[in-house]
Amino acid sequence: MTALSIVVPCFNEEECVRLLHQRLSGAARTTFGEDYEIILVNDGSKDRTWPIMQEMSAADPHLTCVNLSRNHGHQLALTAGLDLARGSRILIVDADLQDPPELLGPMLEMMEREGADVVYGVRRSRAGETRFKRATAHAFYRLLSSATEIDIPLDAGDFRLMSRRALDVLLAMPEQARFVRGMVAWIGFKQLPFPYDRAERFAGESKYPLGKMIRFALDALTGFSSAPLKLASHAGLLLSLSSVLIILYILFAFLTGRNIQGWTSLMLVVVVLGAVQMFVLAMMGEYIGRLYSQAKQRPLYIVQDIAGDARTPRKMLGQVPEDATAHSDSPGGSGTLPISRAS
Repeated sequence: MTALSIVVPCFNEEECVRLLHQRLSGAARTTFGEDYEIILVNDGSKDRTWPIMQEMSAADPHLTCVNLSRNHGHQLALTAGLDLARGSRILIVDADLQDPPELLGPMLEMMEREGADVVYGVRRSRAGETRFKRATAHAFYRLLSSATEIDIPLDAGDFRLMSRRALDVLLAMPEQARFVRGMVAWIGFKQLPFPYDRAERFAGESKYPLGKMIRFALDALTGFSSAPLKLASHAGLLLSLSSVLIILYILFAFLTGRNIQGWTSLMLVVVVLGAVQMFVLAMMGEYIGRLYSQAKQRPLYIVQDIAGDARTPRKMLGQVPEDATAHSDSPGGSGTLPISRAS
């Protein structure tokens, strides 16, 4: 077991990955000397991210690079890296250098001083982000906090330092639709916030456009809250009360001889009822979809190559064939075993 593992999911980061490696290595050496490892996970990049990773892994024995078979998404790429981590301390950081790796030392100091299992970064400011992005992120975290049954920290991403026992519990959780920061919060233990100022992205563009952010928000909400399902009962109760009032109004109008026109109001009621019903069905569909994905029990991810290290992730699906051995035809001694992580 090493003292430190740094896990970084990467997608189309050819402009960042060399500087990322340089800064991660510097922060690790400053804090842990030579007793560390860096795990970069290529999540199906379309640019030169993987060839660059192979070159770097050939020159740095501390570096392990994982190439997934396709784009599995940020949270599953992160899980793939965490499965490989051997450290007694594990740092999770994004590849865009918005979360400064140099904060490793102060975060470790807080962890050891306070006896914490998790020290998570809390964003005091978000340089380089649009007003819309900041506003939607602000609203998302507060909606999630109010709707979920666990205390998910506000304004905190995946940037965090974890103990070995916290990671072991996290990896034992079998969710297919993973929201890692929520899963870490669910674990418990002592978790402390570490305020910091988030830097502007070094290069490239955000890998979370609006569509992916909405999908991510739905995964977070449906994974840690039953509030959307309760909406059906609340809406049903409200509409039932409304229907009683409408019946009383119709009865009053009939007894008093008033003429009820009502076509416009009738159509309005029909449209409102239809909209509420479709919304409730959509939310139920989200939960049913999660159950369907979980029931299939497919592997969370598939690893195509590992450069710089012949290890394979834990919880393998099936056995590696006897004649399939890691080789070093590519830089860094990349293996080409069909590796997967079962849920």
